[in-house]
Amino acid sequence: MTTLKIAIQKGGRLSEKSKELIKKLGIRVKNGGKLRAEADNFPLELLYLRDDDIPKYVARGVADLGIVGQNVIVEKTHEVQEIRPLGFGKCRLCLAVEKDLDYPGLEWFEGRRVATSYPKILQEYFATNKIKVSIEEISGSVEIAPSIGLTDAVFDIVSTGSTLIMNGLKEVETVMRSEAVLVGRQDLSPEKQALVAKLVFRLDSLLRSRRYKYILLNAPQASLDRVLQLLPGMKSPTVMPLADESWYSVHSVIHEEKFWEIIDQLKDCGAEGILICPIENMVL
Repeated sequence: MTTLKIAIQKGGRLSEKSKELIKKLGIRVKNGGKLRAEADNFPLELLYLRDDDIPKYVARGVADLGIVGQNVIVEKTHEVQEIRPLGFGKCRLCLAVEKDLDYPGLEWFEGRRVATSYPKILQEYFATNKIKVSIEEISGSVEIAPSIGLTDAVFDIVSTGSTLIMNGLKEVETVMRSEAVLVGRQDLSPEKQALVAKLVFRLDSLLRSRRYKYILLNAPQASLDRVLQLLPGMKSPTVMPLADESWYSVHSVIHEEKFWEIIDQLKDCGAEGILICPIENMVL
């Protein structure tokens, strides 16, 4: 039987979210060993790997798909195809200096030493800006480098910025933004491509649902036409008469970006009993 192999982080900032995503796709993963586990309702096997190794294993065919940060893909330069951004693990790769420094601009870095776990990305950034720096590659605990006199600055992943603050640093330049993505390789067999298509169909349904809300409300007959104009729905709203013949129940879907704007307009139309519900999946 054909089985998809998906590589995810065995630990770290993307690990739990990746497992949660698999679960939300309706896939039940049985408890396995430390490095692999199988699903019992979908032909899928999870491989638990270090994030830095995921692009390499996907590119070499050890895994068919992988969930990894865009920053790792750019740094490792393995030939993998980005299939979908996943909406979690968002961060930025920033240059940071000591907090009391009067930072004049990027030219400050000329001739300086910078500690990082992402030397390729950093080297390309400074080369593009025609600035020469000395890069000190470090695995972990990059933020302590200036305080121990190893470097003048750091280049690292930043999510909230709290770690930088704790180490007496401040952000001065954002080099790139990143989030978790689903990656794969292009030379899969037709059987595996069919499984990937099924998985991506579920994923698109889940990701789409995050952008919409389900709305239920009661609207007076006098303003029903205006309410329906505000709530076009996927095709059209559902309208049902209430016991009071002068009122109707309206059910529809609205995009989160227009949420508050539409709510205010619905209230102006006399709508009452407005309920907003999250959507787990949206299949089109």
